[in-house]
Amino acid sequence: MFKGLDHLANVVPDTEEALKVWRDRFGLKVLYSEVVNAGAVRLTHLDLGNTQLQLVEPLTANHPLMSWLARNDLGLHHFCFKVDDVARAQAELPQRGLPVAQGIHQGTEGKRALFLDALATQGVQIEVTGR
Repeated sequence: MFKGLDHLANVVPDTEEALKVWRDRFGLKVLYSEVVNAGAVRLTHLDLGNTQLQLVEPLTANHPLMSWLARNDLGLHHFCFKVDDVARAQAELPQRGLPVAQGIHQGTEGKRALFLDALATQGVQIEVTGR
């Protein structure tokens, strides 16, 4: 089912400030940046060679990642696996003991995504993305 690692995601309060580190200091190429989920979040992808780094900037005051930032400060939030079919993964993952934490949401480049329940993954936030 899993086709590899799609991205590592860092939650940041300000994408432009984060780019000063990841683009300017590390020299990572920005692949694209999109505002998704009805303007609630900006997702900026940088090339890591064999995967991507996703900068996740919540754009609304009531976005759940705002409280995550308040509790944890900026930093690594989750990693994301590639799958061919997110709806099929949503149906099959619970049968593997990997319950879905929330329904399918909009990802970048027209992809869809969902998060698994972190209680089933030893506390690690795992996202799954694909078509």
